[in-house]
Amino acid sequence: MSHKHASLLRTIFQDPISGNIHWREVESLLHHLGAVIEPAHGARFRVVLNGHEGFLHHPHHSNVLGRQDVKYLREFLARARITPSLYEEDSRKP
Repeated sequence: MSHKHASLLRTIFQDPISGNIHWREVESLLHHLGAVIEPAHGARFRVVLNGHEGFLHHPHHSNVLGRQDVKYLREFLARARITPSLYEEDSRKP
């Protein structure tokens, strides 16, 4: 994982929730993690990662995710077993 993706993953899981996460960065991270991203209805996107399905909303008037969207993204990633500590642990295994 690149330094940029690792940093974004840590930012997603930090408290307080960041209000400065760009949609394009999230999309890039999800693709890197192997997620399938498909357009759904309107500004919604269906995301499948490690067998877990979720729906993310593309921000309407900006490219920055709202705090509620970041919270949902955090919960989705945790269900898919992608957290900073789990990902770093897996990357250290031979």
